[in-house]
Amino acid sequence: MSASTATEHAIGGAVPRQRHGIAAVLHDSWVIARRNLRRMSRIPEIVVFGLLQPVMFVLLFSYVMGGAIKIPMAGSSSSIYIQFLMAGIFAQTVTFAVAGASAGIAEDMTKGLVDRFRSLPMTRSAVLSGRTLADLVQTAFTLIVLALVALAVGWRIHHGFFRALAAFALLLLLGYAFSWIGALIGLSVRSPEAATSAGLIWLFPLTFISNAFVPISSMPGWLQPVAYWNPFSSTVQACRDLFGNQIGPVDSAWPMQHAIGVSIVSSLLVLAVFSWLSVRKYRSAVG
Repeated sequence: MSASTATEHAIGGAVPRQRHGIAAVLHDSWVIARRNLRRMSRIPEIVVFGLLQPVMFVLLFSYVMGGAIKIPMAGSSSSIYIQFLMAGIFAQTVTFAVAGASAGIAEDMTKGLVDRFRSLPMTRSAVLSGRTLADLVQTAFTLIVLALVALAVGWRIHHGFFRALAAFALLLLLGYAFSWIGALIGLSVRSPEAATSAGLIWLFPLTFISNAFVPISSMPGWLQPVAYWNPFSSTVQACRDLFGNQIGPVDSAWPMQHAIGVSIVSSLLVLAVFSWLSVRKYRSAVG
């Protein structure tokens, strides 16, 4: 019996054909992902509360603060600000999923579930890749619901369906890359509570020192280069370009002029570095 066959027998499912190499990695990852997706469906509170936070951000920023935030050469009104805001809210939503990934992996470690997986003849990286894949599916669902809410409050796409689809693909790539940071955090702490805190605390400066909620030109001069080269900012700018939501003047900084390329490269770099670090940490943690 192959490793992938034994894995699916242990977790539950139909008998697959024997697989080797990369096929076994992909299969085992999908088996673990299905296990996590089933768990989410059985505990709908995970999905519901994951949706409430970004929806509240949309409503609070657009209706409470939108009229007070002025966009250069565009003015200040809720209808203008919602066009500027949504790319930042989308990006914040996919990155804040890191906390869930951190807590989920930490919980699996503390409850001994990872030790059970370790006893199976399965590829070791599948535990992490399966978890991050399940988080990606949940993030995609959250983005769909959030986009519908945004459309209801006045946000619009101006450059067509396929460019909008490309923007959402960039967002999912960013979210998937950052989920591996969450995996590393979950493997490095001793409890799910600590993982949740550690998974969130660094995200606040990352998202607020960016162009997500205010133009970078409004920040102090010494802080602007940090915001321009923040990978979060390039993804937000790329999404605004693709959605047709560019409000006010376009920043002349190089990362903003080449936002799509910078977004792709920075996300792939984060993915490569932190997936390698996470798998290495996992192997040392389980022996």
